[in-house]
Order: sequence, then C-alpha cells, then structure tokens
Amino acid sequence: MPSDPAAHGPRRLPPLLRRAWYGLNQGFRQRIAHLEVTPDHFSILRWLCEGEARGLTQRTLTDLMASDPNTITSTLTRMETAGLVSRQPHETDRRAHRVRIEAKGRRVFEQACEIAVELQKGVLGHLPAARREGFLADLECIAQACADTNLRVRRKR
Repeated sequence: MPSDPAAHGPRRLPPLLRRAWYGLNQGFRQRIAHLEVTPDHFSILRWLCEGEARGLTQRTLTDLMASDPNTITSTLTRMETAGLVSRQPHETDRRAHRVRIEAKGRRVFEQACEIAVELQKGVLGHLPAARREGFLADLECIAQACADTNLRVRRKR
C-alpha cells in the first residue's frame, strides 16, 4: 500500500516545484504584460535567439518547451499574428516548418530579457551568494531527471 504523502512532511518535491514555478511565472507574467507577450512567448523567443540562425522546427520547439504540438502550434500562430515570429516550410522535410524570430520579436525579447534577469536576481537573492550556482545546477539536474522519467514512460506505451 502506498505511503501517505502527508507523512513525508511539507518538503515534497512536486508541491515545492509547483509553488516555485507558479510564483515565478505569475511574477514574470505581470512584469512583461506591457510587452504583450506571455512567459511561454518569451521562452520561445529565447530558444529562437539561442538556436540556429535559419530557425528551429516546431518539433524542436515542442521538445525544448516540454509541451505538446497542439499547444506550440496555437502559441506560434498567435506569435506570428503579432509579428514576433515567422514560419516557413522546412527546406528538406515537407511535413515540417522552420520558425524564425522577426525583428519585432527580437526587440521584445531583449526588453523582456532585462526584466527576466532582474527577476531572477531578486529571487536568487534569497539564497546566499555562494549557494546560487549550485542551486541552479541542482535544479537543472532535477529538471533533466524529470524529463528522462517522462521519456521512459512515453517509450513504454
């Protein structure tokens, strides 16, 4: 019989990650609302800025965002309508599209990036300076473990 989750105390991984993500997401959403983008838009713009100059496929963005194809497609449609990104047919794969950041998207990203950096500094400022990089490395390890777990579950289906 599974053990009682409450017996493990208040420091359980899922509720802590959920509270941290939700608080950070909402705080960022409020700070970038004037730019008329969402945190998901920002993440896509970031991946496009950091990715190949010729653009990323929608499948790649779906994987990077740990999302589903329908959600990414609808998000990209809204972003394309706003002039932030463009989609062109892939040069070798008829089923795929490449997504590229447009000049407006780059300007919005740069403004939102300044806000994101300040928010991250503020949040991480609650940890002693000597622990910040280690915390981020540990969090990256946890995120990868979660992604690996999800991949194993999908492969079993």
